[in-house]
Amino acid sequence: MTPASTLRGDLAEAAHALSRLGLVTAYGHVSARCGASMLITPAADLAVVTESSVVAVPLDTPSLPAGAPAEAWAHIALYQARPDAGSIARAQPASAFAAAATTEALTPLYGQAAWLGASVPVHDSAHLLRSADLAGRAAKSLPAGEALLLRGNGALTLGGTPGIAVARMWLLSAACDACLATQASRHIAPLTAEEIASWRDAADELLPRLWRHLQRHGGSRP
Repeated sequence: MTPASTLRGDLAEAAHALSRLGLVTAYGHVSARCGASMLITPAADLAVVTESSVVAVPLDTPSLPAGAPAEAWAHIALYQARPDAGSIARAQPASAFAAAATTEALTPLYGQAAWLGASVPVHDSAHLLRSADLAGRAAKSLPAGEALLLRGNGALTLGGTPGIAVARMWLLSAACDACLATQASRHIAPLTAEEIASWRDAADELLPRLWRHLQRHGGSRP
């Protein structure tokens, strides 16, 4: 298990990247599983998050500790529902708002979008996930895959590490752009199940390279 001190640094770096990439404004958070607890960035602008400001939250907590974002419940619910999730990013890409309002699920149109899942479901509720009940309902919308669009409320992405969760949020923003750009087309050719599987087989090799690129360049996606 990664030491908590290392995870705190990874979370601060991931938070700064989400801000630099323009995937969040004043709202958003990143978390990482840490044994029976999670570490999560505070209710603050991610651009100014520090290692020391990261908040520890038990996964079986009956109430959120001071400093934790109110939607920390969404992270808790996903960690409980998805033992494979090591980290979660919460953000509001502008294209995610439009895509979630116009589709029930996002099908991969190109290879890298397959790293989000065989499809990206849309949780059909715009309520803030500020209770265990509402968060639990959202978590049920993501039984598999690594990305969830929230109608009227941004998105969540999963990863083994904070960096991979951020890389997937960047990919989700691009996938939403592609979906919106093709909606008026008479002919759309989504990836086949076999093509999706072949790209997903390469995810563990290629996603860390994307995260390293985003770390180095850190500008908005063109």
